[in-house]
Amino acid sequence: MVVTMLSEVTLFAYTLLRYKMTQITRVVSMMLLFLALFQWAEFNVCGGHNAQMWSHIGFVSITLLPALAIHLISLIAKKKNTLLKAISYTVSAIFAVLFGLSSSDISAHACGGNYAIFQIADKVGGFYFMYYYFWLLVGIGLCLYYIMKANKKIRQALILQIVGYLSFLLPTGIVNTINPKTIEGLPSIMCGFAVIYAFILVFGIVPLTITKRGLRKA
Repeated sequence: MVVTMLSEVTLFAYTLLRYKMTQITRVVSMMLLFLALFQWAEFNVCGGHNAQMWSHIGFVSITLLPALAIHLISLIAKKKNTLLKAISYTVSAIFAVLFGLSSSDISAHACGGNYAIFQIADKVGGFYFMYYYFWLLVGIGLCLYYIMKANKKIRQALILQIVGYLSFLLPTGIVNTINPKTIEGLPSIMCGFAVIYAFILVFGIVPLTITKRGLRKA
């Protein structure tokens, strides 16, 4: 957890130092910070350091990621998608407020060694996972749609975004299939594999869409 967190924090610092500050840089930076924050929250949960509070902080951080990804795709494709972004951010904000303010939505937490287990209240859990997978699928669909009419660099960036999605969805699915008990730790396992996505963002998507500091765009 600590190694993953340090990797994501390092990628965040590298992004700020290496690339020009644009909307894409800001969105990517926020995604990296939220991923790192979840890992730090997991570390505190497993360490027994105010586990209840850190469980809520962790879920607030990852709840905002699907909306940020939709925003990123829109920026890459140079599409406004005002309504779509507004809906995704609104729904994510609702869940973030629930996890941030309600003491009952996360009813239990435990450390499984390689991942943390969070027990989300039944009244929220089903809707939350529907929300999460819905926006992930919407993101993949948007990428596929925009790829058809995009120029070379934008097409490559959108393809990498799909690869980024699959980099944590497929391994998580394989792990859950091999050992169904790991479904209890789904958010933790998914975010663990998401460090691959973090590297794709920083060394793949960002260079294709913005220029480096001090360099002119080719």
